[in-house]
Amino acid sequence: MSLAALTAFEIANLPPTGECYDIHLLSEHGGPVRSSAGMTLETEKFGDPCFDTVIVGSITELKMPPFEPAMIAFVQEAAKASRRIASICSGAFVLAEAGLLNGRRATMHWAHAAEFRARFPEVATDEDRIFVNDGPVWTSAGMTAGIDLVLALIDHDLGPDAAKTVARLLVMNQRRLGGQKQHSALLDMTPKSDRIESVFVHIRSNLRSPLTVGELAAVANLSPRQFSRAFVAETGVPPAKAVEQLRLEAARFMIEQGRHTLNVVADETGFADRERMRRAFLRTFGVSADVLRRNARTEPVADR
Repeated sequence: MSLAALTAFEIANLPPTGECYDIHLLSEHGGPVRSSAGMTLETEKFGDPCFDTVIVGSITELKMPPFEPAMIAFVQEAAKASRRIASICSGAFVLAEAGLLNGRRATMHWAHAAEFRARFPEVATDEDRIFVNDGPVWTSAGMTAGIDLVLALIDHDLGPDAAKTVARLLVMNQRRLGGQKQHSALLDMTPKSDRIESVFVHIRSNLRSPLTVGELAAVANLSPRQFSRAFVAETGVPPAKAVEQLRLEAARFMIEQGRHTLNVVADETGFADRERMRRAFLRTFGVSADVLRRNARTEPVADR
């Protein structure tokens, strides 16, 4: 899965842009390296560390093994010689072991976060981010988040239109920004039946509507009482709570994109007014929508 992020660079090289990125796969000894999924990759031996961008991939093990000294030494030299250095998922352990994250912000897959914080207390770990950019160092949360990180690098290099084109060619549902949460509300509430799943489809397609229990029960072809019981049994939350969580998720994404006023966001996501949305944000995220927008605007995206 770490290799999937490289596909974004590959697509950025397609016409009309042309060859922007020259991709090299590196390993300590060079030659063929077998991936965890069984694919054999042809790699180049560690040598001249002077690349524009160096990305440390991830491994699929939940417990991090000791790292080879040659790997740490190469990463340390690459950080001095390259414009930027990045990691995908557990690759941040290598950056931290090399001392590159000391005093910096970084993110990590939630499953590794406790171990990462314990091993590297000098790193400001935020495991609830898709990716984090602190100066010339970039880290991503999970393996698919590595694609989001590379899209951000392309945006930084070639502009937002180029990154948007790559995301479209990858058939990505949405381009996630660094400040987005790792967990999706919809994933946390995955229903067990097609009947309740159809209700979620209806909610997401009609966030601007009132979305009453009666309306949702009709979609499920159940009485309101039967529907409420079935919904809680399958998702663990009442219908009204699920609607609010999906509205919050959609509103947070729109706010972080920064393309609409907060009044428009509140209207488009069904909060009806900005004050109601503000209270929902404070209750759920601990900050108002206004603060979230300011944070999204000031979050570093370039070298310091």
